[in-house]
Amino acid sequence: MNEVRIDKWMWATRIFKTRTIAAEACKKGRIMIGGVTIKPSRMIKVGDVIQVRKPPITFSFKVIGLIENRVGAKLVPNYLENVTTPDQYEILEMNRISGFVNRAKGLGRPTKKDRRELEQFTEPEFMDDGFDFEFDFGEEDEE
Repeated sequence: MNEVRIDKWMWATRIFKTRTIAAEACKKGRIMIGGVTIKPSRMIKVGDVIQVRKPPITFSFKVIGLIENRVGAKLVPNYLENVTTPDQYEILEMNRISGFVNRAKGLGRPTKKDRRELEQFTEPEFMDDGFDFEFDFGEEDEE
């Protein structure tokens, strides 16, 4: 076996949960080899470097071995090497930290936890110190 379809390989190495999802990612232009988008039927060889764009970052995998059937998670390192650059993981970490602020459009309303975190972030600190802001506007008790 010198070559394998890329959609089969990505499914077998657990990059995608199903082969259908892997094929759709290829069709949508999220899978690249050498900066060129590829079709699901593209045959890959040992030594190819595959870029998988899963927003917000792009993962890079080097093909070490070829496989067509899905294997257990412990055997995956025998078939691929993760060569993703550290700056991509920094982007992922920053996105995780700022999670509720950068809510993607269409994901629904913020949860109660999101609202509380947002209020804690936006409210001034002096409100929590127990200051009493009741003012007397010149209304005096008439005797």
